[in-house]
Amino acid sequence: MIDHIKCVFRRLYKARYSASLLASYSFGNMTTHPGQADMPPDFPPDWADDERMAFLFSAFKENREVNTTDWDSKMDFWMPLIVNTCRRRGAVCVNLKELNQIFRRKGNTPLGLGTVIQAMSRCGKVQKESEFAANVDSGWLSWGVGLLLVRPLKWTLSTLLGSSRVPLEESFVVIEVVKEKAAELLKAYRSSSMADRALLSFQELRALCTHVCQDETTLCLALLQLQREKQVTVSLHEGEKIVKFSLPGQGRVSPVSDVDLGIYQLQRSEKLLGERVEELGQEAERCREEAKALLREGKKSQALRCLRGRKRVENRADRLYAQLETVKGILDRIAHSQTDRLVMQAYQAGVAALRLSLKDVTVERAESLVDQIQELCDTQDEVNQTIAGAALDSSLGGDTDELEEELKSLLDESAPDRRPILPQVPSEPLQPRRAPVGVSESFLNSLPSVPHSPFGITDEELDRELSRLTLTDTGVSQRSRISPVKRPETAQ
Repeated sequence: MIDHIKCVFRRLYKARYSASLLASYSFGNMTTHPGQADMPPDFPPDWADDERMAFLFSAFKENREVNTTDWDSKMDFWMPLIVNTCRRRGAVCVNLKELNQIFRRKGNTPLGLGTVIQAMSRCGKVQKESEFAANVDSGWLSWGVGLLLVRPLKWTLSTLLGSSRVPLEESFVVIEVVKEKAAELLKAYRSSSMADRALLSFQELRALCTHVCQDETTLCLALLQLQREKQVTVSLHEGEKIVKFSLPGQGRVSPVSDVDLGIYQLQRSEKLLGERVEELGQEAERCREEAKALLREGKKSQALRCLRGRKRVENRADRLYAQLETVKGILDRIAHSQTDRLVMQAYQAGVAALRLSLKDVTVERAESLVDQIQELCDTQDEVNQTIAGAALDSSLGGDTDELEEELKSLLDESAPDRRPILPQVPSEPLQPRRAPVGVSESFLNSLPSVPHSPFGITDEELDRELSRLTLTDTGVSQRSRISPVKRPETAQ
């Protein structure tokens, strides 16, 4: 009965608040154009619509089944807006109090953001910061600086009392944004000058990624996400937090080994010695300038003391520089040994693969195979020669003399068909010759005159006339002459 009365009062309160909110938007902004509303950058266009925002700022129904369209419309508006706002601000976590301040519009705050956060938590878009850190590794709890790893007392009490309201101070991690920050962090490390170092201190990493993670909390959450993805591991060494990233091409990061710690200590020593040598060099130069100033003032004894001090500083710097060179030499040898180790591993893998591939291969077996191949080739050549000889014998099985006689007869038959060999036509005009003896003058005059124009006979006609000529046994004679009726016509 009491629960039913509480539910009725809660509904009446929400209905009254929604009505007053709608009235404030309707009457308080009658003279304001929707496009002139105080619209923050990167906000959706609906933010400038007072009527639309009055609906979106109103509270959700008790149950989604009452009006699924309105419920889903509000969720589709607020969920992407929260994610995009966190991405634009560079923050990977947010709480309800901050959201109320960010989305404050004309003095009013949205009433349903708590319901939106709960829906995003159920679908995995956000997660409580304490649960996000606890689900990775308990070792992180010992150094999670800046993380809210203990639930607020109000949240614990509200959970025990059965309340479903989201506390204002409860921090939630936006999963999509923290994944993007983790990828940017890994890319920033691999593209930096520290990518060749196996281990980094937390402070070095913090200084390296200031453009990616705006605060320490964001860096810790990004590292937590990378550890979820097996791309980084974090451990404590002598009270100092050290971070190890996975190498490019590796699916997961390897644990921190003693070799890694030894190299890390040498690199730290190298850095400290370098800084100390630089400081001593500056101190020596300062002593020299001071000695010059005292000498100009005539204070020779004090100038000598400054020069003695400069000499001691230079001697100390020389010793430290020698130690620095020793450390660098050790690091170089370690780097070369690692390269040699990789080469040896490659050799071992190659030898193992070669041994496996030559497991059943021996010199005797290779010689035997070559001999067999040679024998088979010889056998094939003999078979080909035998087949070719049999074919030749079968084709020449008849009488050779008969074939020669038949060939001779064919040649004799084709001999008359051959064209006669004629002399070449002279290219110059013929000279008149004397009449032969025994030919009278009257007979020569009776002959027709020689034509002076070209003959109107084509090559085809000449070929046809030539084909009519035959060879006789005594010589070449004409079987037919050109008809006197049909004389050559001059060319037109």
